[in-house]
Amino acid sequence: MNKGELVDVVAEKASVTKKQADAVLSAALEAILEAVSGGDKVTLVGFGSWEPRERKARQGRNPKTGDKMVIPATTVPAFSAGKLFKDAVSRLTAW
Repeated sequence: MNKGELVDVVAEKASVTKKQADAVLSAALEAILEAVSGGDKVTLVGFGSWEPRERKARQGRNPKTGDKMVIPATTVPAFSAGKLFKDAVSRLTAW
């Protein structure tokens, strides 16, 4: 599912126009992006949480040449699924 398809589903479920659904979805995503990039954790109970995580510097290899190189430390976004989300997905795959 891409953003356009998500907007269609949200518009239908919330009984709003696609334009309104797109505006709300875009605002929500922008708010999450701003919070996490600012160092905050965002939690939607039952769905999951986003947070910035520090990744330490480490040794790596250039895949073309095989030479060793240092991969610098960085901060990356991380998502952890909530219990309700995990349970819903596991029901789909539990045969």
